[in-house]
Amino acid sequence: MSSRRYRGRHSPDAPPEPEAERAPNRFRNRPARQVSGRARLLYLASLPMLFAGIGEIRQGDARGMLVELGAFVLFLAAAGLVNEGQRAQEAYDARSVAKPPAIPRKILGAVAAGLGVALGAAFGWGLGPVSGVIFGAVAAGAAVVAFGPDPLRAKGIAADDFYGARAADALERAEELLREMTAAAARFGDRALEGRVERVAGAARDVFAEVEADPRDLDRARKFLGVYLTGARDATVRFAAVWQRSRDAKARADYEALLGDLESSFTARRRELLAEDRGTLDVEIEVLRKRLRQEGLDGD
Repeated sequence: MSSRRYRGRHSPDAPPEPEAERAPNRFRNRPARQVSGRARLLYLASLPMLFAGIGEIRQGDARGMLVELGAFVLFLAAAGLVNEGQRAQEAYDARSVAKPPAIPRKILGAVAAGLGVALGAAFGWGLGPVSGVIFGAVAAGAAVVAFGPDPLRAKGIAADDFYGARAADALERAEELLREMTAAAARFGDRALEGRVERVAGAARDVFAEVEADPRDLDRARKFLGVYLTGARDATVRFAAVWQRSRDAKARADYEALLGDLESSFTARRRELLAEDRGTLDVEIEVLRKRLRQEGLDGD
């Protein structure tokens, strides 16, 4: 009996799948998340101060209570600022054209941590103001070394680059809309539907990449970056509320149809931008060739 080689879709010499049949990649164009356990440990580091404050309350020491609880609040604020700063830097690193965060959250978080340690050391632990200042300065410096400073300069934007600055602002707002949209989708409790939203977000980020590559495309993509993404975010938020409450099958079908229309629209917009860029390049090449012929430098 002769053997027959198996040829399935996953075999090494299998023909490539048509693009329409290929499973969507949920992580396409999705910025990698730099999860820092150290940043989250700051929340745990504030707990001893809370317990110490509770102990001072039981002992009837009002001054000690204020010191310990004040240090706890400062450390809690530091943890929140550092974690928000980490997320802001992720968004900054994911873009090739970006402005620095408006508020240097990680630096402010380091200052808050230093103040919390200084307050606790000087008055809670009885080391005195001088030692408190020294310990606080060391704690603030350690926080900056551990988590790094915030981005303080624009990236991919020259000082006189008007188009680049406008594109950076528009892309930052558009990325925030996408984050709100995917956050709302996370409440669906439906992995397949969340995957569809991620695929739409990937198509949107393809358009972002085209605008980053040529900020002059911003005017042609402005309606997409504003009206379409705002509508997609609002529709996702509303559907999340309806789906959690009623699991309405018709609402789901309507929302899936909307996602399909959005993905098609975003893909078409990217193709238009690419086609327009190619057209502009062809014109520039033709102009250059004419100039070379005039100068007698054309090889033909």
